[in-house]
Amino acid sequence: MFKICKSKENGEPTAAGQVKIKKRSKVPGVMITQYAEELPQGMATPDFTRKPIALTIQEGKLAVFRAVVTGNPEPTVTWSRNNGEVNGAGNMMVYDATAGEYQLQMPDVTADQADTYKCFARNEYGKAVVTATLNIIEVGFKKSKAMQESRTAVRETPEDFKKALRNKVDTEAKEDTKPEIDERFWELLMSADKKDYESICAQYGVTDFRGMLKKLSERKIEREYEQQRVVERLCNLKPIELKQDGDAEFELEMSLKDPSSKIFLFKDGVMIPYEMDTDVKHGLKQVGKKFVFRINGVDPDDAGLYQVEVDGVKIFSTDFKLPPVDFLVKIKDVKAEERQDAVFECVLSQPLKKLKWMGKNVPLEQGEKYDISVSEDMLIHTLVVKDCLLLDKGIYAAVTGTNSCNAWLVVEADKDPDTRGKKKVRKTTRAGGGGVDLLKIAEEQQAKIQMERETLIANAKAEAEARAAAAATEAAAAEAAATDVADAAEAADAAEAEAKPEAKVQKEARAKPKPKAEATAKTKERVEVGDGADEAEEIPVVEEEDEKEHLQDEAPAEEADAEEEEPAKERKKRVRTGPLVADTVIDPGVYFTGALSDVTAVIGADAQLVCRLSSEDCDGVWYRDGKLITASEDISIVKDGSYRKLIVKNCTEDDAGKYRCEADGRKTEAVLSVEDPPRMNPDDLSEFIKPVVIKAGKDAAFKLSFVGREPMKIQWYNEGEELLEDTHIKIEKSSSHSRLALLKCQCKITGEIKIKIKNECGTTEAITQLVVLDKPTPPLGPIDIIEASASCVNFKWRTPKNDGGCPITNYILERQQIGRNSWTKLGKVGPEPKYRDADVDHGRKYCYHIRAETDQGISEMMETEDIQAGTKAYPGPPSTPKVESAFKDCINLAWSAPTNTGGTNLLGFNIEKRKKGSNLWGHVNPPHEPIREKKYAAKDVVEGIQYEFRVSAVNVSGSGEPSSPSEFVCARDPKEPPGKVIDLKVTDSTYSTLMLGWTKPTEEEGVRDEAKGYFVELRPAENPEWGRCNSTAIITTSYNIMGLKSMAMYWVRVLATNEGGDGEPKELNNYIIAMPPPVRPQFTDKKTKNFIVMKAGNSARVNFNFRASPIPVIKWLKDGHPVAKHVTVSNTDTSSQLMIPTAERHDTGIYTIIVRNLVGQETSSVEIRVTDDPKPPGPVELEENVSGTVTVSWTASPDEKKDDRLHYVVTKRDSVKRSWHTVADHLFNNKFTLINIMPGRQYTFRVYTKNDMGLSKPSESTAWEVKGIKEKFSLKLPATKSCSFETPPSFTVPLKTHKSPESYECYMSCAVTGNPKPRVTWYRNNVSLNTNANYYITNTCGVCSMVILTVGPKDSGDYTAVAENPLGRTQCSTKLVVQGKNTLAAP
Repeated sequence: MFKICKSKENGEPTAAGQVKIKKRSKVPGVMITQYAEELPQGMATPDFTRKPIALTIQEGKLAVFRAVVTGNPEPTVTWSRNNGEVNGAGNMMVYDATAGEYQLQMPDVTADQADTYKCFARNEYGKAVVTATLNIIEVGFKKSKAMQESRTAVRETPEDFKKALRNKVDTEAKEDTKPEIDERFWELLMSADKKDYESICAQYGVTDFRGMLKKLSERKIEREYEQQRVVERLCNLKPIELKQDGDAEFELEMSLKDPSSKIFLFKDGVMIPYEMDTDVKHGLKQVGKKFVFRINGVDPDDAGLYQVEVDGVKIFSTDFKLPPVDFLVKIKDVKAEERQDAVFECVLSQPLKKLKWMGKNVPLEQGEKYDISVSEDMLIHTLVVKDCLLLDKGIYAAVTGTNSCNAWLVVEADKDPDTRGKKKVRKTTRAGGGGVDLLKIAEEQQAKIQMERETLIANAKAEAEARAAAAATEAAAAEAAATDVADAAEAADAAEAEAKPEAKVQKEARAKPKPKAEATAKTKERVEVGDGADEAEEIPVVEEEDEKEHLQDEAPAEEADAEEEEPAKERKKRVRTGPLVADTVIDPGVYFTGALSDVTAVIGADAQLVCRLSSEDCDGVWYRDGKLITASEDISIVKDGSYRKLIVKNCTEDDAGKYRCEADGRKTEAVLSVEDPPRMNPDDLSEFIKPVVIKAGKDAAFKLSFVGREPMKIQWYNEGEELLEDTHIKIEKSSSHSRLALLKCQCKITGEIKIKIKNECGTTEAITQLVVLDKPTPPLGPIDIIEASASCVNFKWRTPKNDGGCPITNYILERQQIGRNSWTKLGKVGPEPKYRDADVDHGRKYCYHIRAETDQGISEMMETEDIQAGTKAYPGPPSTPKVESAFKDCINLAWSAPTNTGGTNLLGFNIEKRKKGSNLWGHVNPPHEPIREKKYAAKDVVEGIQYEFRVSAVNVSGSGEPSSPSEFVCARDPKEPPGKVIDLKVTDSTYSTLMLGWTKPTEEEGVRDEAKGYFVELRPAENPEWGRCNSTAIITTSYNIMGLKSMAMYWVRVLATNEGGDGEPKELNNYIIAMPPPVRPQFTDKKTKNFIVMKAGNSARVNFNFRASPIPVIKWLKDGHPVAKHVTVSNTDTSSQLMIPTAERHDTGIYTIIVRNLVGQETSSVEIRVTDDPKPPGPVELEENVSGTVTVSWTASPDEKKDDRLHYVVTKRDSVKRSWHTVADHLFNNKFTLINIMPGRQYTFRVYTKNDMGLSKPSESTAWEVKGIKEKFSLKLPATKSCSFETPPSFTVPLKTHKSPESYECYMSCAVTGNPKPRVTWYRNNVSLNTNANYYITNTCGVCSMVILTVGPKDSGDYTAVAENPLGRTQCSTKLVVQGKNTLAAP
């Protein structure tokens, strides 16, 4: 079922006659291509019901992609990857029949396997493709791989050293080759800003910036040249961005040369279907030249590289990466009572519009059983399991791409004995949920996410606010200095009132409402001045709950104003001379009791904005976009009691904006939106909806006028199917009307004609009917026979599929009797689709032609199947004839009468015979003289010929069906039974089969005839009866008995048979046991690991394959003792597997498998070492015990007692070399002394813990330095004496004896000293060699050497080097032995 293929960038070629239709799948991210325009009934294109998801796992782990596909016929599933082959590194393609899953398993994944993988599902009607990304988390030290390479390394011999050097040089040269840069890198750069180049290069590991820029400019020139073919202008490219509502979008502006050019969207190289609607998963919104692509409900699978292409030319590329979504609060186990609701809640680290909920490994959807909700900030996700039953118990999970969390739902049964056996009442309480803490965590996270954005906004608004407040204060101070205290107070208030709107605008978005008690306290402050006649100015604010809902921005602004007014109030206070008033009267002033609401109006219609004040006397002032509005012909300002209305007549697009009504310092705002949806001309619409009736072959036209904002999308439909232009369909479109022309109309297009007009403001439709008059189609079959008797035939049929636009007036029939050539016209039978024919003969068959008639003509005829007038009852077949005896001139037959006689008495029987090898049956008795008895002697036979016979019964209706033929019988005198088979033996056996072989018995004339076949009989040891293994005789001399019970005992015998009967059986001398031939256990694995290192927490598996018979007994031991209970052992007939689900350190040991059966036993062992990443050692201390040395000591690692192979590594760095060097390894104690410590240098030491998993983090020491002691340098020179350095020559390194193979080089060297420099002379057999060109002699700095380039037999002898100078002479000798070819081959 699996195939492996490489990823193809280009599409597959389409066969002749095939098409490629793109379809949408219910599963997001799946692309379906259909090859046929119409699928046969019951057939379906491939699709994914479960697609593989993206994986992010650690290096060395097992990665598994899972997919479930559907389709008819069953699709073939293949896998590929973008870069590289899939069939490497031990990858396996597996089909799990129990779960219906196709799996791609990648064990021990490495970093180079990180890629985008594709899964294809194909059948003859189409294909489906989906992508998934594999991300690998790399680890630092690959110990296991290094150990494996060291164990399997092959030692090199000296003879291969030169060859190895060449190979090494070639390998290193290949490794220096620069890897190719991913094509995604260039796609991103060509659509990115220059400021993003550095981050993209860092992401893809590109360091050659100069080369990158050069190649990028070349690619941009090529891309611009390609884009000029389809695009006139391209600008304002905005990369993809994640919005606050959980959706993502990117946009660009472009002018297409051909408006009909097709725009394609790709994700990671796979085309994604989209619609011109932003409400679907992938949508495109076009406004003029601006294209906005939107992804609704972003989930982790939407991450990838998105590309926009126009007619095959790449236009724009952008990479979409989602921030990792983690669970701040995971779902918790819920314990609910029966018929109670259960609540699971979780909090995410990033906003996510939709979370995937799973229940018992099944995706959950919103419905009657489950309620799935998301908070406004998209951080809290809730799943409510309604009306819990006992069946709902299980594990529920929340999945966000690669991260997930799960919890148990435990449903407790109702233990109330009164409700037992009765339907439980549903409870209104809920179990589970996160409560207030969950909301608090979500609020904190939301504040954390928006902190940076709010900080920037707050800083900008604070600056504007400070400037406005400073201006207002300066104005108030200037006014106060020119007037008295009362006038100054009024001037200050006036100045603050002027600055108030500007300050409010700056504070509205930032200021938050204060608690109600504080606001009330501030609004109730009141200061009275004077003697009661005058009251100090104040701004009272009394707000009710409903006011706060409509005037959300009013209270913060007034509180801010109140704070600014406090200094002014202090200046306005005067000492009261009159008595204090006991109760202060609070006047709230005029305020809005009903705020403005946003209004949407259609262009050309009237729009009305209404608000309500608390007083009828106060006038309202209206503003639009901050500008004052006055009454005019197009604008009416109405004062209706406490209501204030603004009526905009005949709205235009210029009237849209933000409207504000102000009264007594209060204000309320609303937005007026003016839309221009498509609208149809009423006169044209009334004319359009009238049905159009035409005759077949004529033209039909439909036209409709409309108005609306451009651009508008116009679509025409016929019976729900969109009409596209072709030879018979012409569509005209403009900004004001559209016309549909249908040329040479056929009857099949009769039906509903609909026009649909859509723009960004709305959609409108109009429907009419088209009736095409034509002659009807033929009536439909098959016919339904109501009655078919000897006297009449009554049947009915179905009306035509299309009546041609007119009702059926008549059906015209004609009849033919089967066997005749003429047709009889029956005439018109009326509009009812049925007919009763009484003019029939019993037993005859008739065929009818039926035509439909309307006012438009007569249809083609429909021909019925044959109808028989009354049926004849023939007898059934007799039993198979039995051969009672056979002779050379006569064969005696017997049979039984049929159970079905046809309702009448049988007249007799007819017998037929056929020779073996012939196809013709011949009558034995004359057909008109049936045989009365149920036996007969057939005498018309020839001796030695084989015959078979069949019998048929005869009644008044005629001869019935014949019986089954008899066995072949030979016309000859009876034979004698055969003898016993010879040499019966068992040739092979297994646990369920037994193969027998024998030799045919001997013949003896008149006593034993030739055997024609054999029967094999079997008897279990506990059963006294024999049973035949073959129902018919076999002609071969071997037989395979199947279906035996393993290790059971059986008796077997074989008997021969012929026409004379069965011979005597031949039985085996002893019983047979159903088992293979005995085999001593032996292991079949050629290479088995005897040492395995595992990391704690991982699962360990050890598998041994063996061959043994009978089935052996398998036993596992750990260090000589039985394995622990948590160790799982799985055995089959040929293998055994030991698995430790979660290995711990105490599982370390030697595991031994013992395979034993009746023949013998075999053992094998493997050592499993379970360890973990080592923990670093404790603090490092330095101490100088001996001058010039330093002793490094440290506290033992916590893992030292747990791991006996743990040791330490010490590294050093000094202030001169400034690089770390290993100074000690494989230390099993906690102390190390380093020598050669140089004074004046600073030394730093690091100690690592090392085990089979690798190195730990280091423990570093403090800097160590030995201060150098500077002593005063003094030099006392002794009296100089003349000395002579002349010395006689002497050999410090003498010559060595040499044995050299023939034809090789020989190199002799020695060292000589002397002053003056001695002269060296070489001799062979006392003959000087210094002038011989066959010897290369050198003397460099006292090292004298001689090279014999090609050693031959003549070079054997004594060699002497003589050194002499004026002070003396010395010599050194050696001997050279040349080994010939015969000498080398002798050992």
